[in-house]
Amino acid sequence: MFVSGEADLQIAAADARVRLGDLVRAGWLLSASQDAYGAGASLAWSSAPGSAWCMCGLVTVHTRDQAARHDLAHLALRWEVITPGGERFPALDADITLIPAGGRTTTLALTGVYRPPPGDQGLVEDRATVERVAAATIRVFLDRIATAIGRPAPAGQSPRPAAP
Repeated sequence: MFVSGEADLQIAAADARVRLGDLVRAGWLLSASQDAYGAGASLAWSSAPGSAWCMCGLVTVHTRDQAARHDLAHLALRWEVITPGGERFPALDADITLIPAGGRTTTLALTGVYRPPPGDQGLVEDRATVERVAAATIRVFLDRIATAIGRPAPAGQSPRPAAP
């Protein structure tokens, strides 16, 4: 399922780029991703108890080096989830983009493909539920990133996601 979302940041694009890079280097995207995936799994559970979403766990986040083209910055991202059977599958392949929006304002955008866990055929057939789960997951993830970029950690500390 295709997913997208945006958040406005009150920070210049160049500064946002640096802060996003700091988050990646600190390994912070894994905890933010786990929080977001967990929020989606909770929603899936409330819609379909016993859903495979709730039995899968996000195990790793892969990124490619941040690339800048013109005034835009791009970060390619992949979430890998492990199923109860021990298999890994890509739950999210996405691009995070920082787009200058004038002055000290930047748009944080995410576009990608979000996949429900294999073996959740009953839930997958309920497209409205899958869309709600995907949208909630991406919204939580973008909110965490936006908050972390907007409020960097004090010097010497790792950035932490804000409480939900």
